Amino acid sequence: MAEEMLSGRHNAALAYGRRVFQHLPTDPRCKLCAAPFKGPFAPVLRLVGKGPWPRNPRYCGWCLKELIRHGGGAEIECSLLFADVRESTTLAETLRPADFRALIQRFFHAATEVLIQHDAFIDKFVGDEVIGLFIPFLAGERHAERAVAAGRDLLAKTGQNSASPLLPIGAGVNTGVAYVGTVGEGDLVDFTAMGDPVNVTARLASAAGAGELLVTARALAAAGLAGDELEHRSLALKGKSDRTDVFVLHAQ
Repeated sequence: MAEEMLSGRHNAALAYGRRVFQHLPTDPRCKLCAAPFKGPFAPVLRLVGKGPWPRNPRYCGWCLKELIRHGGGAEIECSLLFADVRESTTLAETLRPADFRALIQRFFHAATEVLIQHDAFIDKFVGDEVIGLFIPFLAGERHAERAVAAGRDLLAKTGQNSASPLLPIGAGVNTGVAYVGTVGEGDLVDFTAMGDPVNVTARLASAAGAGELLVTARALAAAGLAGDELEHRSLALKGKSDRTDVFVLHAQ
């Protein structure tokens, strides 16, 4: 069941539940099972876990917990977006800790809005970095296109195309086959992605300059974009035996 859900091939029970919930008012609703988050039935549904999932309120917690209960994960093709603040150590040195925290929080708020809008799963916030997963389960078959669009929108939302950006942000997008699902045991279970595509994306975000979105050749092709008129770089990423071809995009 885990592979079916993650790859977007919903099982019969889930499809039946979706047909039932679609007849209940009102929007917004879970994009997977169609359970309504508002309206007269919403309070009852929340009692059985059909309330918005905190990491992406377009989906309900029950659907994510079912994934955990049925084996946890699978190796699937997906796209990933990493974005972090450039020179955050220098920036933190010039600000009071509370002011620096407030600035990073504004970045996280902007990233959350953009990732949710593009049907990503918000993996985590780490220091000054945000990680978004674009999997068929949530983002559909055009997950690479959504990841690239989200990266460019995030640069725009944080003012990377203006003279006074909120923060200097760099980002990376990659597409590949990764393990997506649960890790850990007991109460410490988390939902995340693991594997070489994840590591490459993290390196891309670190290599990107302020206002840059570095996209691998595979992700660019999967997104249906041509690189003929884009800046091309061949990067020697830490830990990789071969150089990685990337294309440079900016805020749209």
